[in-house]
Amino acid sequence: MDQAGRIIAGMKGAAAVTSPERIACGAWKRAVGKRLAAKTKALKLVRARLVVEVEDEIWQESLWKLRFQILRNIEKEIGSEIVADLTFVVAPPRREPQREAAGPPPALGVPDEADGIADPGLRRVYRNSRRRLSA
Repeated sequence: MDQAGRIIAGMKGAAAVTSPERIACGAWKRAVGKRLAAKTKALKLVRARLVVEVEDEIWQESLWKLRFQILRNIEKEIGSEIVADLTFVVAPPRREPQREAAGPPPALGVPDEADGIADPGLRRVYRNSRRRLSA
C-alpha cells in the first residue's frame, strides 16, 4: 500500500493541498528512522535538493556516505519527482538559556529586605536598583 505522501505527491493538484517541501521534510523521518531523525532535521527543499541539518561534521560525513541509500528510501516514500539530492549542513551550536547570576550572599545575621518581596521579577528589579545605587 502506498504511503499518503506518495499519493499526495502524485496527485495533479498536490501543490494546492501541501507544498513539495512539506512532503519532503515529512518523509525524512520515515526514510532514515527514528534514531537518525533524532540527530538530524530536514530544513528545506531547494529546487530538488533536500537540506538537512546535522549535529556536527562527523554526522555530516557519515550521512554523506549514506546519501544514495537515504535517497532510495525517500523515493520509496514519496517518489523520485520531489527530492533528487541531499545536502547536509552542520547546525550552529545551541546556547543554553541564560540564568540569573546569583548575587553576593547577604551578610550573616543581617536579613535582606528584598526577601520580603513575593514577586521574583520585582525582587530582582529591587536588588539591581539597590546594587546600582550602592556602586
